[in-house]
Amino acid sequence: MEKTFTEIARSQTRPFWEGSFKHPFILQLQDGTLPIENFRYYLIQDAYYLRHFSALYEKVAEITEEPALKTQMLENAGHLAEGELAIRANFFEELAVTDDELKGTGVAPTAYHYVSHMYRQLVENNDAIAAASLLPCSWLYFEIGQRLRQLNVTSPVPIYQRWIETYGGEEASEAIEKECALLNRLYAESSQEDQDSMVSAFVVSARMEFNFWEMAFNFETWPEGIQHVDK
Repeated sequence: MEKTFTEIARSQTRPFWEGSFKHPFILQLQDGTLPIENFRYYLIQDAYYLRHFSALYEKVAEITEEPALKTQMLENAGHLAEGELAIRANFFEELAVTDDELKGTGVAPTAYHYVSHMYRQLVENNDAIAAASLLPCSWLYFEIGQRLRQLNVTSPVPIYQRWIETYGGEEASEAIEKECALLNRLYAESSQEDQDSMVSAFVVSARMEFNFWEMAFNFETWPEGIQHVDK
């Protein structure tokens, strides 16, 4: 029996995927030792990422002629607005992250490259490949939340605990399962070239997810004299 897209993609991302569970950012988030400055920096960079991530869902929905994919992308955009983006707004208020700070903080290299990677799939490739590049974010965050719930992790820092509780719920499990099944079908219906591109797009995004923790943990910035602002 031939392997599915998700089986192939996950097998090629194991070091980055498993590495995320063991990254110091996640471990210190759990035990409450992560400096709040790192968490603020993560949130600011994530605001840039999520704004474009939501737009990409809508753009894939606009270009696709596959009804199921259009529905999936619009559902994802809606869930993002109602869930993660709304929760982030509360985090910003609690941590006094202002609009001026969001606009004035340079976009870190990893955040910039990750978003650029996903846009590239949209411009240079097709709807299924673009959707494949979007999957690692929601899938990985779900598994992080699920694993921490199974371990009964409770961070002593309330805002970190609320971040943990955002992910891994039953509703998210059903959504991820549905999206994976759809991409497995689109993969099976694609040419060999497009299948390879779907896997490649997923793998790069998974690597970028790991790099995102690194970015926040190390306050990653561009070399002196280079700065990208949030646009």
